[in-house]
Amino acid sequence: MSQFNTIDDLQLSGKRALVRVDFNVPIRDGKITDNSRIVRVLPTIKDLKSQGAKIVLMAHFGRPKGAVVPAMSLAPVAKGLSDAMGGEKVTFASDCIGSEVAALIDQLEDGEILLLENLRYHAGEEANDPIFAQELAKLGDVYINDAFSAAHRAHASTEALARLLPAAAGRLMQTELEHLEQALGQPERPVAALVGGAKVSTKLELLGNLVGKVDVLVIGGGMANTFLNAHGIEVGRSLCEADLADTALSILKEADAKGCKIMLPSDVVVASELAPGAASSNVSADAVPADQMILDAGQNAAQEISDELKDCKTLVWNGPLGCFETEPFDFATNAVARSAADLTKDGSLLTVAGGGDTVAALIHAGVAEDFTYISTAGGAFLEWLEGKTLPGVKALQDAA
Repeated sequence: MSQFNTIDDLQLSGKRALVRVDFNVPIRDGKITDNSRIVRVLPTIKDLKSQGAKIVLMAHFGRPKGAVVPAMSLAPVAKGLSDAMGGEKVTFASDCIGSEVAALIDQLEDGEILLLENLRYHAGEEANDPIFAQELAKLGDVYINDAFSAAHRAHASTEALARLLPAAAGRLMQTELEHLEQALGQPERPVAALVGGAKVSTKLELLGNLVGKVDVLVIGGGMANTFLNAHGIEVGRSLCEADLADTALSILKEADAKGCKIMLPSDVVVASELAPGAASSNVSADAVPADQMILDAGQNAAQEISDELKDCKTLVWNGPLGCFETEPFDFATNAVARSAADLTKDGSLLTVAGGGDTVAALIHAGVAEDFTYISTAGGAFLEWLEGKTLPGVKALQDAA
């Protein structure tokens, strides 16, 4: 990964710092129900305050598609940010460009904070319109991107703006990129990747990229059923993309050619319905009853994966091993997550996880605080795993 500037590379005292953040938080009845995305940006905000910058925060909320949608206003987030900072004053602007916004910025004292209204109220944001980007650039002296979760989109505030002002990564972006580099860029080997989820079709690019980069690839969730089926194993009423059997076999062949060990569940947990406390049984993967469906990896499979991790130095995790939201089909995900967490705490395994249901699964297992790093970036994390260039990251690298 190419180098990028950080906050430490900018002169910030008295400067107007335009900071792209991700405040796309869940709001119900005008109140934020989960402020974790706000909390994760606080280190950047506090650093900018300590250096005497005028802090101008930019973010999107929802998909207003270039129209002013009152329900998608960032106004509640201004209060949420103030609360997260112990009552610190946060001024809110009713737009994100224009002379009135510029006047509010001029009134800021060094270290004070202004949050701009939803960038996506303007169609130029998602269109990566250079004129809109220039209007944003007029408001600042430096640009800081602290929204890795939006870095996979070439939008005006994530890509074009980074080419108009001195640009750097915020602390959250910096942390994310450094951990991703540790995980797959220049990792300590052996490297394992655990990929779960419902469908192979949604993760073809991911699997194709990983077989060339990792030493062990664990495939779980509904995806594993498709691979078992490709081997000629009957999977009963399980979720299975039978039409992708040839694709699955080609992935296995490529993995073999590149020396990547593929792990599929040797045993599975089956039931006739997906319901809390449903009657279930642990059976060999090749003995699934025709009237039942696979809902989790089995006890032996979970142990085999945990044992494999003991010989690894790095783990990248994306997706659960089973239907973890419904007991008792959370066993394998919980067991392997706890094994990975123990190895992380022992200092023998670097663990980086993210995307899809991964964060929820690790929280459910009670180990979210024990992994080396958990990304909440969703789509950006997945595209990075797929080996794609992220426009927001490339813009920062080009600016370095």
